[in-house]
Amino acid sequence: MFHVKLPGHDAIARQADEHLVTHKVKLPRKVVEHPFRQVAKRVLMALLVLAATALIVYLDRDGYNDNSDRSVDFLDSWYYATVTLSTTGYGDITPVSDAARLTNIFVITPLRVLFLIILVGTTLEVLTERTREAWRLDRWRSTLRDHTVVIGFGTKGRSAIQTVCATGLKKEQVVVVDPSGKAIEAATAEGYAGVIGDATRSEVLKRAEVHKARKIIIATQRDDTAVLVTLTARQLNKAAKIVAAVREEENAPLLKQSGADAVITSASAAGRLLGLSVLSPAAGMVMEDLIHQGSGLDIVERPVIKAEVGRTPRHTDDLVVSVLRGHRVLGYDDPAVGTLELTDRLITIVRVSPGAQVTPDARPLPPMPSS
Repeated sequence: MFHVKLPGHDAIARQADEHLVTHKVKLPRKVVEHPFRQVAKRVLMALLVLAATALIVYLDRDGYNDNSDRSVDFLDSWYYATVTLSTTGYGDITPVSDAARLTNIFVITPLRVLFLIILVGTTLEVLTERTREAWRLDRWRSTLRDHTVVIGFGTKGRSAIQTVCATGLKKEQVVVVDPSGKAIEAATAEGYAGVIGDATRSEVLKRAEVHKARKIIIATQRDDTAVLVTLTARQLNKAAKIVAAVREEENAPLLKQSGADAVITSASAAGRLLGLSVLSPAAGMVMEDLIHQGSGLDIVERPVIKAEVGRTPRHTDDLVVSVLRGHRVLGYDDPAVGTLELTDRLITIVRVSPGAQVTPDARPLPPMPSS
């Protein structure tokens, strides 16, 4: 059940194939030379060693004896070099002079060893690569803690990863789970660890170390899949913060009952943005600016500083939208807010220059996903 690909002729066959590719963990890796070029280089090196050996024998052909006709020509030199380097050694051509025998000891024997190293080098490299990959995987599992697991590497999943990484989260702390091998290859190419498999299965999520994760983002293509993934993830990790995206708003309560801490309705959010853009193009541009994180206007969450304690949200330097007090989210004009306390957190709208990174204390809020 490890990364097996079977031929399929329709969508059902492809889906069945993806279910077979489970438990496969892929870590980010550097781009290496194409295998065909590696093999071509080894073949060329082997031919050069063979040609050098044949040339050495031909130049000293008088020191060799051929049992068939007592003389060694150019073809016999290539034949002798081939059977000698491959350690076949039929014995029909033998060195008889002292010079030829010394040449075999000090020149042809090292060439034979080099020829064998070139031939078995590919096998040794494969074994070494497997050992190195297994060691990297064991080390990755032992050091992975409080990471973020993203289920689904589509448009929503990519945007969610970009948002959390903008706060300073390292790419090594992100694990992507997707049933598509191509999606995981794209994720590893960007520097994220990936797990190929169906996230509704607990063994796949265990491969992603979900039980040790701090945050879980569920961005699947189907709402029913999101429900099953949420149930499985919550069963494996009771403490992690789970945020899920659904297309239909009527499925949001079901996601919350399944264990999601927050549910984003992508279809209705996109629809509201479309309607707002029709009614007020300027307001739509502002919302578009808020959605595209990293430049222009951004919504961030930050703690209250000492200078702001005792003030009202209207009297801060930033544009405060809401106040987080304990587990309550209060509007800036809510009478219950009163004055700001040191333990409060503020949700504000700030202007961010392109390329600027938001600090962990000022976390950007996740933008509305597209459908």
